[in-house]
Amino acid sequence: MSIFKSADILIPQNINFSKWSVVACDQYTSEPEYWKEAQRLTDGSPSALNIIFPEVYLNSGNDDERIAKINSTMEEYVSSGLFCELKDSFVYVERTQSDGRLRRGLIGAVDLEEYDFSKGSQSKIRATEGTIIERIPPRQRIRKNALLELPHIIMLIDDRENAVIEPLDGEKRDFEKLYDFDLMMDSGHLTGYRVNESAKNRIISQLEKLEDGETFEEKYGVRDKGVLAFAVGDGNHSLATAKTCWEEIKKSVPESERENHPARYALVELMNIHDNALEFEPIQRVLFGVDAKKLIGELMAYYPGASYDNNGGQKIRFTYGGTEGTVYVKDAPSNLPVGTLQKFLDKYLAENGGRIDYIHGDDVVRRLAAKPDTIGFMVDPMKKNDLFATVIKDGSLPRKTFSMGEAADKRFYLECKRIK
Repeated sequence: MSIFKSADILIPQNINFSKWSVVACDQYTSEPEYWKEAQRLTDGSPSALNIIFPEVYLNSGNDDERIAKINSTMEEYVSSGLFCELKDSFVYVERTQSDGRLRRGLIGAVDLEEYDFSKGSQSKIRATEGTIIERIPPRQRIRKNALLELPHIIMLIDDRENAVIEPLDGEKRDFEKLYDFDLMMDSGHLTGYRVNESAKNRIISQLEKLEDGETFEEKYGVRDKGVLAFAVGDGNHSLATAKTCWEEIKKSVPESERENHPARYALVELMNIHDNALEFEPIQRVLFGVDAKKLIGELMAYYPGASYDNNGGQKIRFTYGGTEGTVYVKDAPSNLPVGTLQKFLDKYLAENGGRIDYIHGDDVVRRLAAKPDTIGFMVDPMKKNDLFATVIKDGSLPRKTFSMGEAADKRFYLECKRIK
């Protein structure tokens, strides 16, 4: 059996979906005005915003109160009959992005027993970026007593034959349509369908082929690397949190009951990395509370091969106070400019203090970096077709290497699943 499974999926009913569905909690972390507007738009209505913890509010002084309110609202939504439960189901989703392009995904559950986010992992489900262990405990506190999970995790498959998800476009005429609505704040459109039994069986059969060891080794020209069937595209730390929570829970669960325990499985959206609408965008860096000129000077000193002139090295652009420039780093320590940059920034922040945030969109970087004591860095995106081969051969990428699309096109919460 495939490690990507159908699930008992909860869909809200008799509600305004445009007010229910909100963007992933790790977006707009330096733009509180976005979340204030989302709150205004959803005020007084059932909304996923009431059962998630936007990261912009983390460590604001009332985390415990907010978490308790989230948990009680989950209980209230379930007990009031807000949800319809789709037993043993997949949901096929079509997302029209803000740029008008259509991307396709499939909602199901992954087995956390097949996932290992530790460095050098050979598990079938793997992180694509280094996991920052310190980021797990605050997320663990949010998930620990929660009745439900809402996924913003996007899992990728390298389906070069387009055999898993793409055929659903022609099969959907036989599916039950679950929702069809515009997303808030100019973020596109979302349509969802419940996959029927024949399509479900086809999906599982095709996924099993992707998980086959001989097929995998021939495809990537490797031996003894372990089959990488699913790569985490978005939500690395959310999935790591789900795994950490499950490892704690299963200590008190008899082995005979573990296979069907709801916390063992995490709800995710599956996408084909070859989807034409899927683009890898770079995740940029903005540092606050720093001396921009001093920082640039130390960057140049840190890398002897660094130059303001194009020497053929890795390109790192910077902006502060309306000034822009470029540093080229020759003989860089990382295969990717973002890795080279992050190596220096980690050292600088540890020695000098300051705060870093990870930002989507060069225009946002420039706007934030125009403020005093702030500097932004911008790098070019990696090629998406390199992802699987790189993770298989070299391990996980530097943290916050890429983003799948702009912030407005990130996954919006809608479906839920019980984890208790």
